[in-house]
Amino acid sequence: MKRLAIVLVATLVAGCSWFGMGSNTGSAPQLPADAVAYQCDQGKRLVVRYPTGAKYVMVMLPDREFRLDQTVSGSGIRYSNGRTTLQSKGDEAFLEEGTTTTFANCKQVAK
Repeated sequence: MKRLAIVLVATLVAGCSWFGMGSNTGSAPQLPADAVAYQCDQGKRLVVRYPTGAKYVMVMLPDREFRLDQTVSGSGIRYSNGRTTLQSKGDEAFLEEGTTTTFANCKQVAK
């Protein structure tokens, strides 16, 4: 259990630098190679990891990270865990939590 706690803390600390919280160097935050950053309405930033060959994504928010599994979609790609849904098509995406769109009109940011 102690080992799990150490790994979890290390992962969270490492994750902070993706949002500019782990470093004060003034340089742009580094994203994992399989991550895509989106700029959304209200100045929000959404980061999604798309592991190669996986049928899931990891949504990385400043305060939490969670997995969404690929589901059937009429158009584009849809990932969900039953409560939260990420819908993407081309370089656009949005994230819904329950019935609320928390990240709207998101456009992929060039790497």
